[in-house]
Amino acid sequence: MRGFHPAATLPAPDSGERRDWQTVRTLWPYLWEWKWRVVFALACLITAKIANVAVPIVFKNIVDALTVPREQALLLVPIGLLGAYGVLRFSTALFTELREIIFARVTQRAQRTIALKVFEHLHALSLRFHLERQTGGLTRDIERGTRSVGSLISYTIYSILPTLVEIGLVMGILITRYESAFALITVSTLVVYIAFTVVVTNWRTHIRREANELDSAASSRAIDSLINYETVKYFNNERWELERYDEQMRRWEIAQVKTQVTLSYLNLGQALIIAAAVTAMMWRAAQGVAASAMTVGDIVLVNAFLIQLYMPLNHLGVLYREIRQSLTDIERMFALLSQNREVRDKPDARGLPPGPCMVAFERVGFAYEANRQILFDVDFVIPAGRTVAVVGHSGSGKSTLARLLYRFYDVQGGAIRINGSDTRDLTQASLRAAIGIVPQDTVLFNETLLYNIQYGRPDANAAEVLSAAKAAHLHEFVEKLPDKYETRVGERGLKLSGGEKQRVAIARALLKDPPILIFDEATSALDSKTEKAIQAELELAAIGRTTLIIAHRLSTVMNADEILVLDAGRIIERGSHRALIERGGTYAQMWALQQQEVATEPVTGLANP
Repeated sequence: MRGFHPAATLPAPDSGERRDWQTVRTLWPYLWEWKWRVVFALACLITAKIANVAVPIVFKNIVDALTVPREQALLLVPIGLLGAYGVLRFSTALFTELREIIFARVTQRAQRTIALKVFEHLHALSLRFHLERQTGGLTRDIERGTRSVGSLISYTIYSILPTLVEIGLVMGILITRYESAFALITVSTLVVYIAFTVVVTNWRTHIRREANELDSAASSRAIDSLINYETVKYFNNERWELERYDEQMRRWEIAQVKTQVTLSYLNLGQALIIAAAVTAMMWRAAQGVAASAMTVGDIVLVNAFLIQLYMPLNHLGVLYREIRQSLTDIERMFALLSQNREVRDKPDARGLPPGPCMVAFERVGFAYEANRQILFDVDFVIPAGRTVAVVGHSGSGKSTLARLLYRFYDVQGGAIRINGSDTRDLTQASLRAAIGIVPQDTVLFNETLLYNIQYGRPDANAAEVLSAAKAAHLHEFVEKLPDKYETRVGERGLKLSGGEKQRVAIARALLKDPPILIFDEATSALDSKTEKAIQAELELAAIGRTTLIIAHRLSTVMNADEILVLDAGRIIERGSHRALIERGGTYAQMWALQQQEVATEPVTGLANP
């Protein structure tokens, strides 16, 4: 038997493990796809910063020119300086906006591409993954991760790089034009500020991660409760759900308060470092002016540079925090992409040819968990165009057969073959295209009846949809609705009754028109009268198709070519309905019990089980 593979799990979000550079490397190809836009945007960025740094220099020259006696001031201020000042001011805005315009498509396309890739990958993961994950938390991870892609790009391209370019230009001017003390103060301030920001922000990272985890958990709890709205009402548990949600929100509140308090500590420390630097720089500049080593224009220039450095440097601290948070969110989203596909196509997988299909289960063994075996050496054949039914008590493994045939899981022992080909050697798309199913629990999209029926074959025309609805005895019901086929069914189809949802599922399967049909308790939610009507249609639909019927109600399988009795994952009886009755075994006992229940129905008024 093949080894059991437990479901993969995401890395613990609070483990402290960081893969920031790996995350950036994963993100980079999505940006470099637009390399010419990236290069042009960077050129605009550098040009804008050169213009921005040149503004204080021109302003210094204007101030120096104006420090002469008033009657000569206007004559000595070159018109060119004033014009250059205005041009440089406008150039800063012009090239900044050009960068935004050019890079906008890069950012939005990267977000779209990554979101589509994650969405596609999630659909490719096995049913096991989705059964063990909460949808609310999953969608929140994708939402935050996708949003953070744009934030990270914006922070780095629009803020971090411009700040670094500006710091480099200012440092160059200070070093070449003024005494070393100015450059020394500036460098010391940058080193202390960045070191303080990095250390404190890293300390806060686990707090932010915890807050995010609690946010996702609260969202998952709320969505889970709202999805199960009817169940909450059935058991009068509104207060219980409110308390559970409030407990999650209370923990989130504590984490958020802690986040805000530590943020204030960080902001105060940054403000203290900047204030000390500004004081030291202005003191040196004032000394220079007093000693006639610097002009008034020089002190204006140094002050302007300080302001230009202070603003982005202060912003740099905020950006670093946000970048770390964005990397955390993107890391979680990329962790979804790293989830191993338990079921995947082989490199040389081939498509299933069209036409009739023979299905064979060959000594199939399967377990959802290593210590809980579900199927043991299940062996049977469904000849092309024939019908085989599987019956048994709940938990015997009947529905697992359908999941394995669909290849939601791979078998761990034996093989499932279609026309002699192991399903693991076929592409999943061609395999599933050949199978139609009416599941026991029908879940519909929050769309119209037309959409949900047409989902069986999206390219089907209106006449084909109408024909399938009539075959499923759904058309008369739909025609009585005010909006007819445009009626919306509500989330998970909650606006429809169980029987109505089941008929939509039957119509959807009939519309798909596959060579293999699976009826998994297909009439379980129908009343006796509707069941008899639809049963005839199902038998008619099964003609010429390879059909697997999974049922508890034995009256629905009487006409099957072969009936298998499954008990605790093993086939204990097989044969036609008549042969099994004559044998007097488990099937005969189940038949007798159900016939007794049918006989008492007029007295009790109960519907068939």
